[in-house]
Formats: sequence, structure tokens, C-alpha cells
Amino acid sequence: MELSLITSSIALLAVIYFIRRILFKSTANLSSPGNLPLPPGSLGWPLIGETLEFSKTAGKGVPEKFVMERVAKHKSEVIKTHLLGETVIVLSGQAGNKFLFGNENKLVRAWWPAPLRRLFGDCLITSRSAEDAVRVRSKLMTFLNPTALKSYVDTIDTVSRDHFKTHWSGRDELKVQPTVKQYAFDLALRLFMGKDDPQCISQFTAKFNVFAKGLLEFPIDLPGTRFNGAMKAAEAMRKEIKAIISQRRADMRNKQASPPQDLLSHLLAQGGKSMAEAELIGNLLLVLYSSHDTGSSLIASLISCLAKFPQVYESVLQEQMDIAATKGPGELLHWDDIQQMRYSWLVASEVLRLRSPATGTFREVLSDFEYAGYKIPKGCKMYISIGSTHKNPSLFPEPEEFNPSRFEGAGPAPYSYVPFGGGPRMCPGIEFAKLETLVFLHNLVKNFKWELKNADEKFGYDEYVLTHYDGLPVKLKPRLL
Repeated sequence: MELSLITSSIALLAVIYFIRRILFKSTANLSSPGNLPLPPGSLGWPLIGETLEFSKTAGKGVPEKFVMERVAKHKSEVIKTHLLGETVIVLSGQAGNKFLFGNENKLVRAWWPAPLRRLFGDCLITSRSAEDAVRVRSKLMTFLNPTALKSYVDTIDTVSRDHFKTHWSGRDELKVQPTVKQYAFDLALRLFMGKDDPQCISQFTAKFNVFAKGLLEFPIDLPGTRFNGAMKAAEAMRKEIKAIISQRRADMRNKQASPPQDLLSHLLAQGGKSMAEAELIGNLLLVLYSSHDTGSSLIASLISCLAKFPQVYESVLQEQMDIAATKGPGELLHWDDIQQMRYSWLVASEVLRLRSPATGTFREVLSDFEYAGYKIPKGCKMYISIGSTHKNPSLFPEPEEFNPSRFEGAGPAPYSYVPFGGGPRMCPGIEFAKLETLVFLHNLVKNFKWELKNADEKFGYDEYVLTHYDGLPVKLKPRLL
């Protein structure tokens, strides 16, 4: 029975893949011009390549194992494989990261699988030209840079406090991951689109959950498929966002809204220089997704690790309680308080090293080039494996050990620590992720004690994002101040 199910699943994948190849023709070219060989490695099974092996390691929370085993086997930090219907060249390690990030928009450009491109539409990560990427990134960064974020600390603290009162207080236990997702999404809707109505947020959240589940599905848009559901959810959210944009434009004309209040108003205030409406909607979906899944993944993993390492937890608690002691009754956090949370961010950085929210990122080769004695053909896709660098013992001694002191002083060597990517395509939301994490952590440790209900709970990568498979259940106790 089990063998029959596996055989049927492989056959189904093959059929889906065949349809996909007709609809979305790959540009990969396996020929190797000149005398140089292609990188070593296997293209795996016909049609499905090595996707199943990669998915298996990702599902167990160790996607880097797929890469590291092949690097060791072939004694090469550049290998070839076949993933998600594409020929993929994998560069592993510090030198590979430096090369790819340094040749962005020269030899390579950003690439994402077809379902993600279709669901997001026009936005920063799907922009095909260097000029578009720079233009959009600069617009987002004027809202997401540290100078701009200073004025939103009190808002983030208010949302965080309200979240704990609503979802944590009076509870003996809860599942952390879905609860934290709600916090991250509430905050994103407030800061990026100015929405704080609970009913509106609830309806939007339901649609977004369906949308997110289709991002790495095969793009077969037929009734009943997960991708079809995601496309319908994306269309519904686009209509809602379009209506919000229309209302916001009217409010700004009538002086009832101002640029500093949220990202949407900020972008609309740029007038003729602003991005087209479809692109604006795509980028709002992108920043919402980043908060909903990747941002909440960091916070959930941080809560898990603090429960497992009591000495680290005590140091974080001391730092946060020292800050709390300087505040008057009901006084909100300020930017200067965030700057005092140095050790807490070292801990979060170590969490990001061991449990990066995403497995890696893709690029597309723009023209033939040589790397490490191998020919890299135009049209191939390239994959940057985050974990294979983060867990490289030559860069991080005893890589499986949880040790926040790695980030003291100058910290890791350049291009060895890349949870937010690097180069021109580095995630613009780094400072926002830091801010939402530290404010949440402050209110958590100040008000609650917790312990894991299952210290051995499995976690892995589901739909590209790190997920605790049982939702990370914890037992809660209020902290008496």
C-alpha cells in the first residue's frame, strides 16, 4: 500500500511537472561552451530531479544537509542539481556568497519560482531589471530605515502590549507560532496600511493564510488545487488593497491622512514619482508576507531557544528588566531603549544563524561565465544555501552549539552570515525585523515565564518558511512585578 502510494505520488508529480514545462518553458541550457566542464553533481530522476530529496531535508529542518552532503561527495563548493523543474547550480560557502552578491545584475539577477512570481505580481523580488529593483528598494527604504523607524517605536510597543493583553493574559498555555503570526500581521497591517479594525484584520488574515500556502505549489490553476485557492485569495486581497488605496488618496487630498502615518501614505505622497498601482499592491503584499511568515518565524524560534537555554534566558531577562526599571507606569519604549538591548539582539542573531526563517534564495544566470574552473551556462538557475554557510565549522566552530558570543565585537567574517541576503538585493526590512522582535521580547519576558510543552517538537521548512509542526505549545505563568 505504501509503495503504491509513493509510486502514484511520483507519477502525479511527473504529470504536473510535464504540464508545467509546457506552460513555463525553462531557459536552462545544459550545454557547456568551450573546454570547461559543468560543475559536478546529479540531475536526479527524470522530470522531478532531486526535488524530493531536497524537500525531505528541508522538512526535517536541515535543508543545508542536501547541499553539504553533495559538496562533501564531489569535493567541490559548486555543484549542479535539478530542483522545482529547473537546472540549478549551487554555490556554497563564503566565497560563493561574495561572488553572487557582488555580481548581482551583472552575471546574475533575482529569480523566484513561477507560482511566487504569479501570486505577488510586480514587486521588489520579481522585478527583472536592476533599475526597477533599485527604484523600488529606495522607496521602501525611506520608510524602513532606522531614522524613519524611530518614530514608530511607540506604535510597535502599543501593538505588542495590546497583543499580550488579548492573546496571552489569563492563559495557562498557548501555541506560540500561530499567536505570534497574528502579532506580526496585526503590526504589519497597522504600520504598512494603517488598518487596525479587528474585523477587517481577521478577514484579511484568513485570505492571506490561503495565499501564503500557494507560494511554492506547482502553478496549475485548476479548481480544487491549492494554487487555485491562492490565486483567488490574491485577487480578493488586491481588490481590498485597491479600495484602501483609493480611500487613502481621498483622505490625503482632504488633509485627513499624512505621509508619516504608514507605508502606504508614504508611497502615495511621492505623487508622480510613485510606483504604478499594480506594483504598489505587489509590494504591499510582499512586506505583509515578510512580517506574517518570516518575521514571526524568528520570534517563535527565539522563544523556543530561550526556553532551552536557561543561562541565556537569564541574561536576556536581566537586560530587559534593567530597561523596564527606568520606565514610569505605562511609559512606552523609546528608540534609545532599543539600543540598550544589545545582548538580546546577539541572541536573536544566533537564532537566525541556526534557524534561518528561509532555506535560501535563487538567482538566474544572465550570460555564460566561469567559476572555480567550471562553466556556468546562461539560463541556469543558481541557489544560495543559507544554512550550508551558517553551519560551516570553518566559519562557525562547533556550529550546532548555541553561542550568542559569536556576534560580539566584529562578529562573523563578511559573507558568512547572510540571513537577510546581501548585495543590492539585501532585504530592506532588516531594521524593522529587529525592532518588532526586540519590542515583542521586552514585553514577553517582562510579563511572563514559559516552558515548552514538548522540548523535542519537530520543526522544518513548509512552503519555504521555518515552521514548528505542532505550533510550539508552551505553558505560561505571569511574572509578578
